[in-house]
Amino acid sequence: MRISFIVNGEAVAQGRPRITTVNGYARAYDPAKSSEYKHLVAFYAQQEMKGKPLMEGPLCMEVLVNRRIPASWSKKKHTSALQNKLWPTSRPDIDNYVKCVLDALQQVVWLDDRQVVNIYASKRYSVQPSLMVTVRTIDEY
Repeated sequence: MRISFIVNGEAVAQGRPRITTVNGYARAYDPAKSSEYKHLVAFYAQQEMKGKPLMEGPLCMEVLVNRRIPASWSKKKHTSALQNKLWPTSRPDIDNYVKCVLDALQQVVWLDDRQVVNIYASKRYSVQPSLMVTVRTIDEY
């Protein structure tokens, strides 16, 4: 089994948990921006999973983050970025994008993210920012 989907727009990485106190007890919660983006990713995954059961067994996941090219860059630098000669080494880190996707797809594509045994993740520059996700069973890898 295999699913793929694209979420257009600037991808949002998993933010640091926020801490608050309720009745004297500390409580951690997701930042609003991360939480909203997880719901968006889950929505696109649900559209792709319609009528399909949750994936079982070991899984492979590919995450491709297409980042917007800074408007302040020169035409030469812009062209280099599109030719993958320049890579987005700035924050957010790639693992935070992956964490966001893993959390969003839990109970939507798979039962538990521990099923994901192989991850390929990449950040690059693009004219159209987006997040591309592919999940497949290990036997299709």
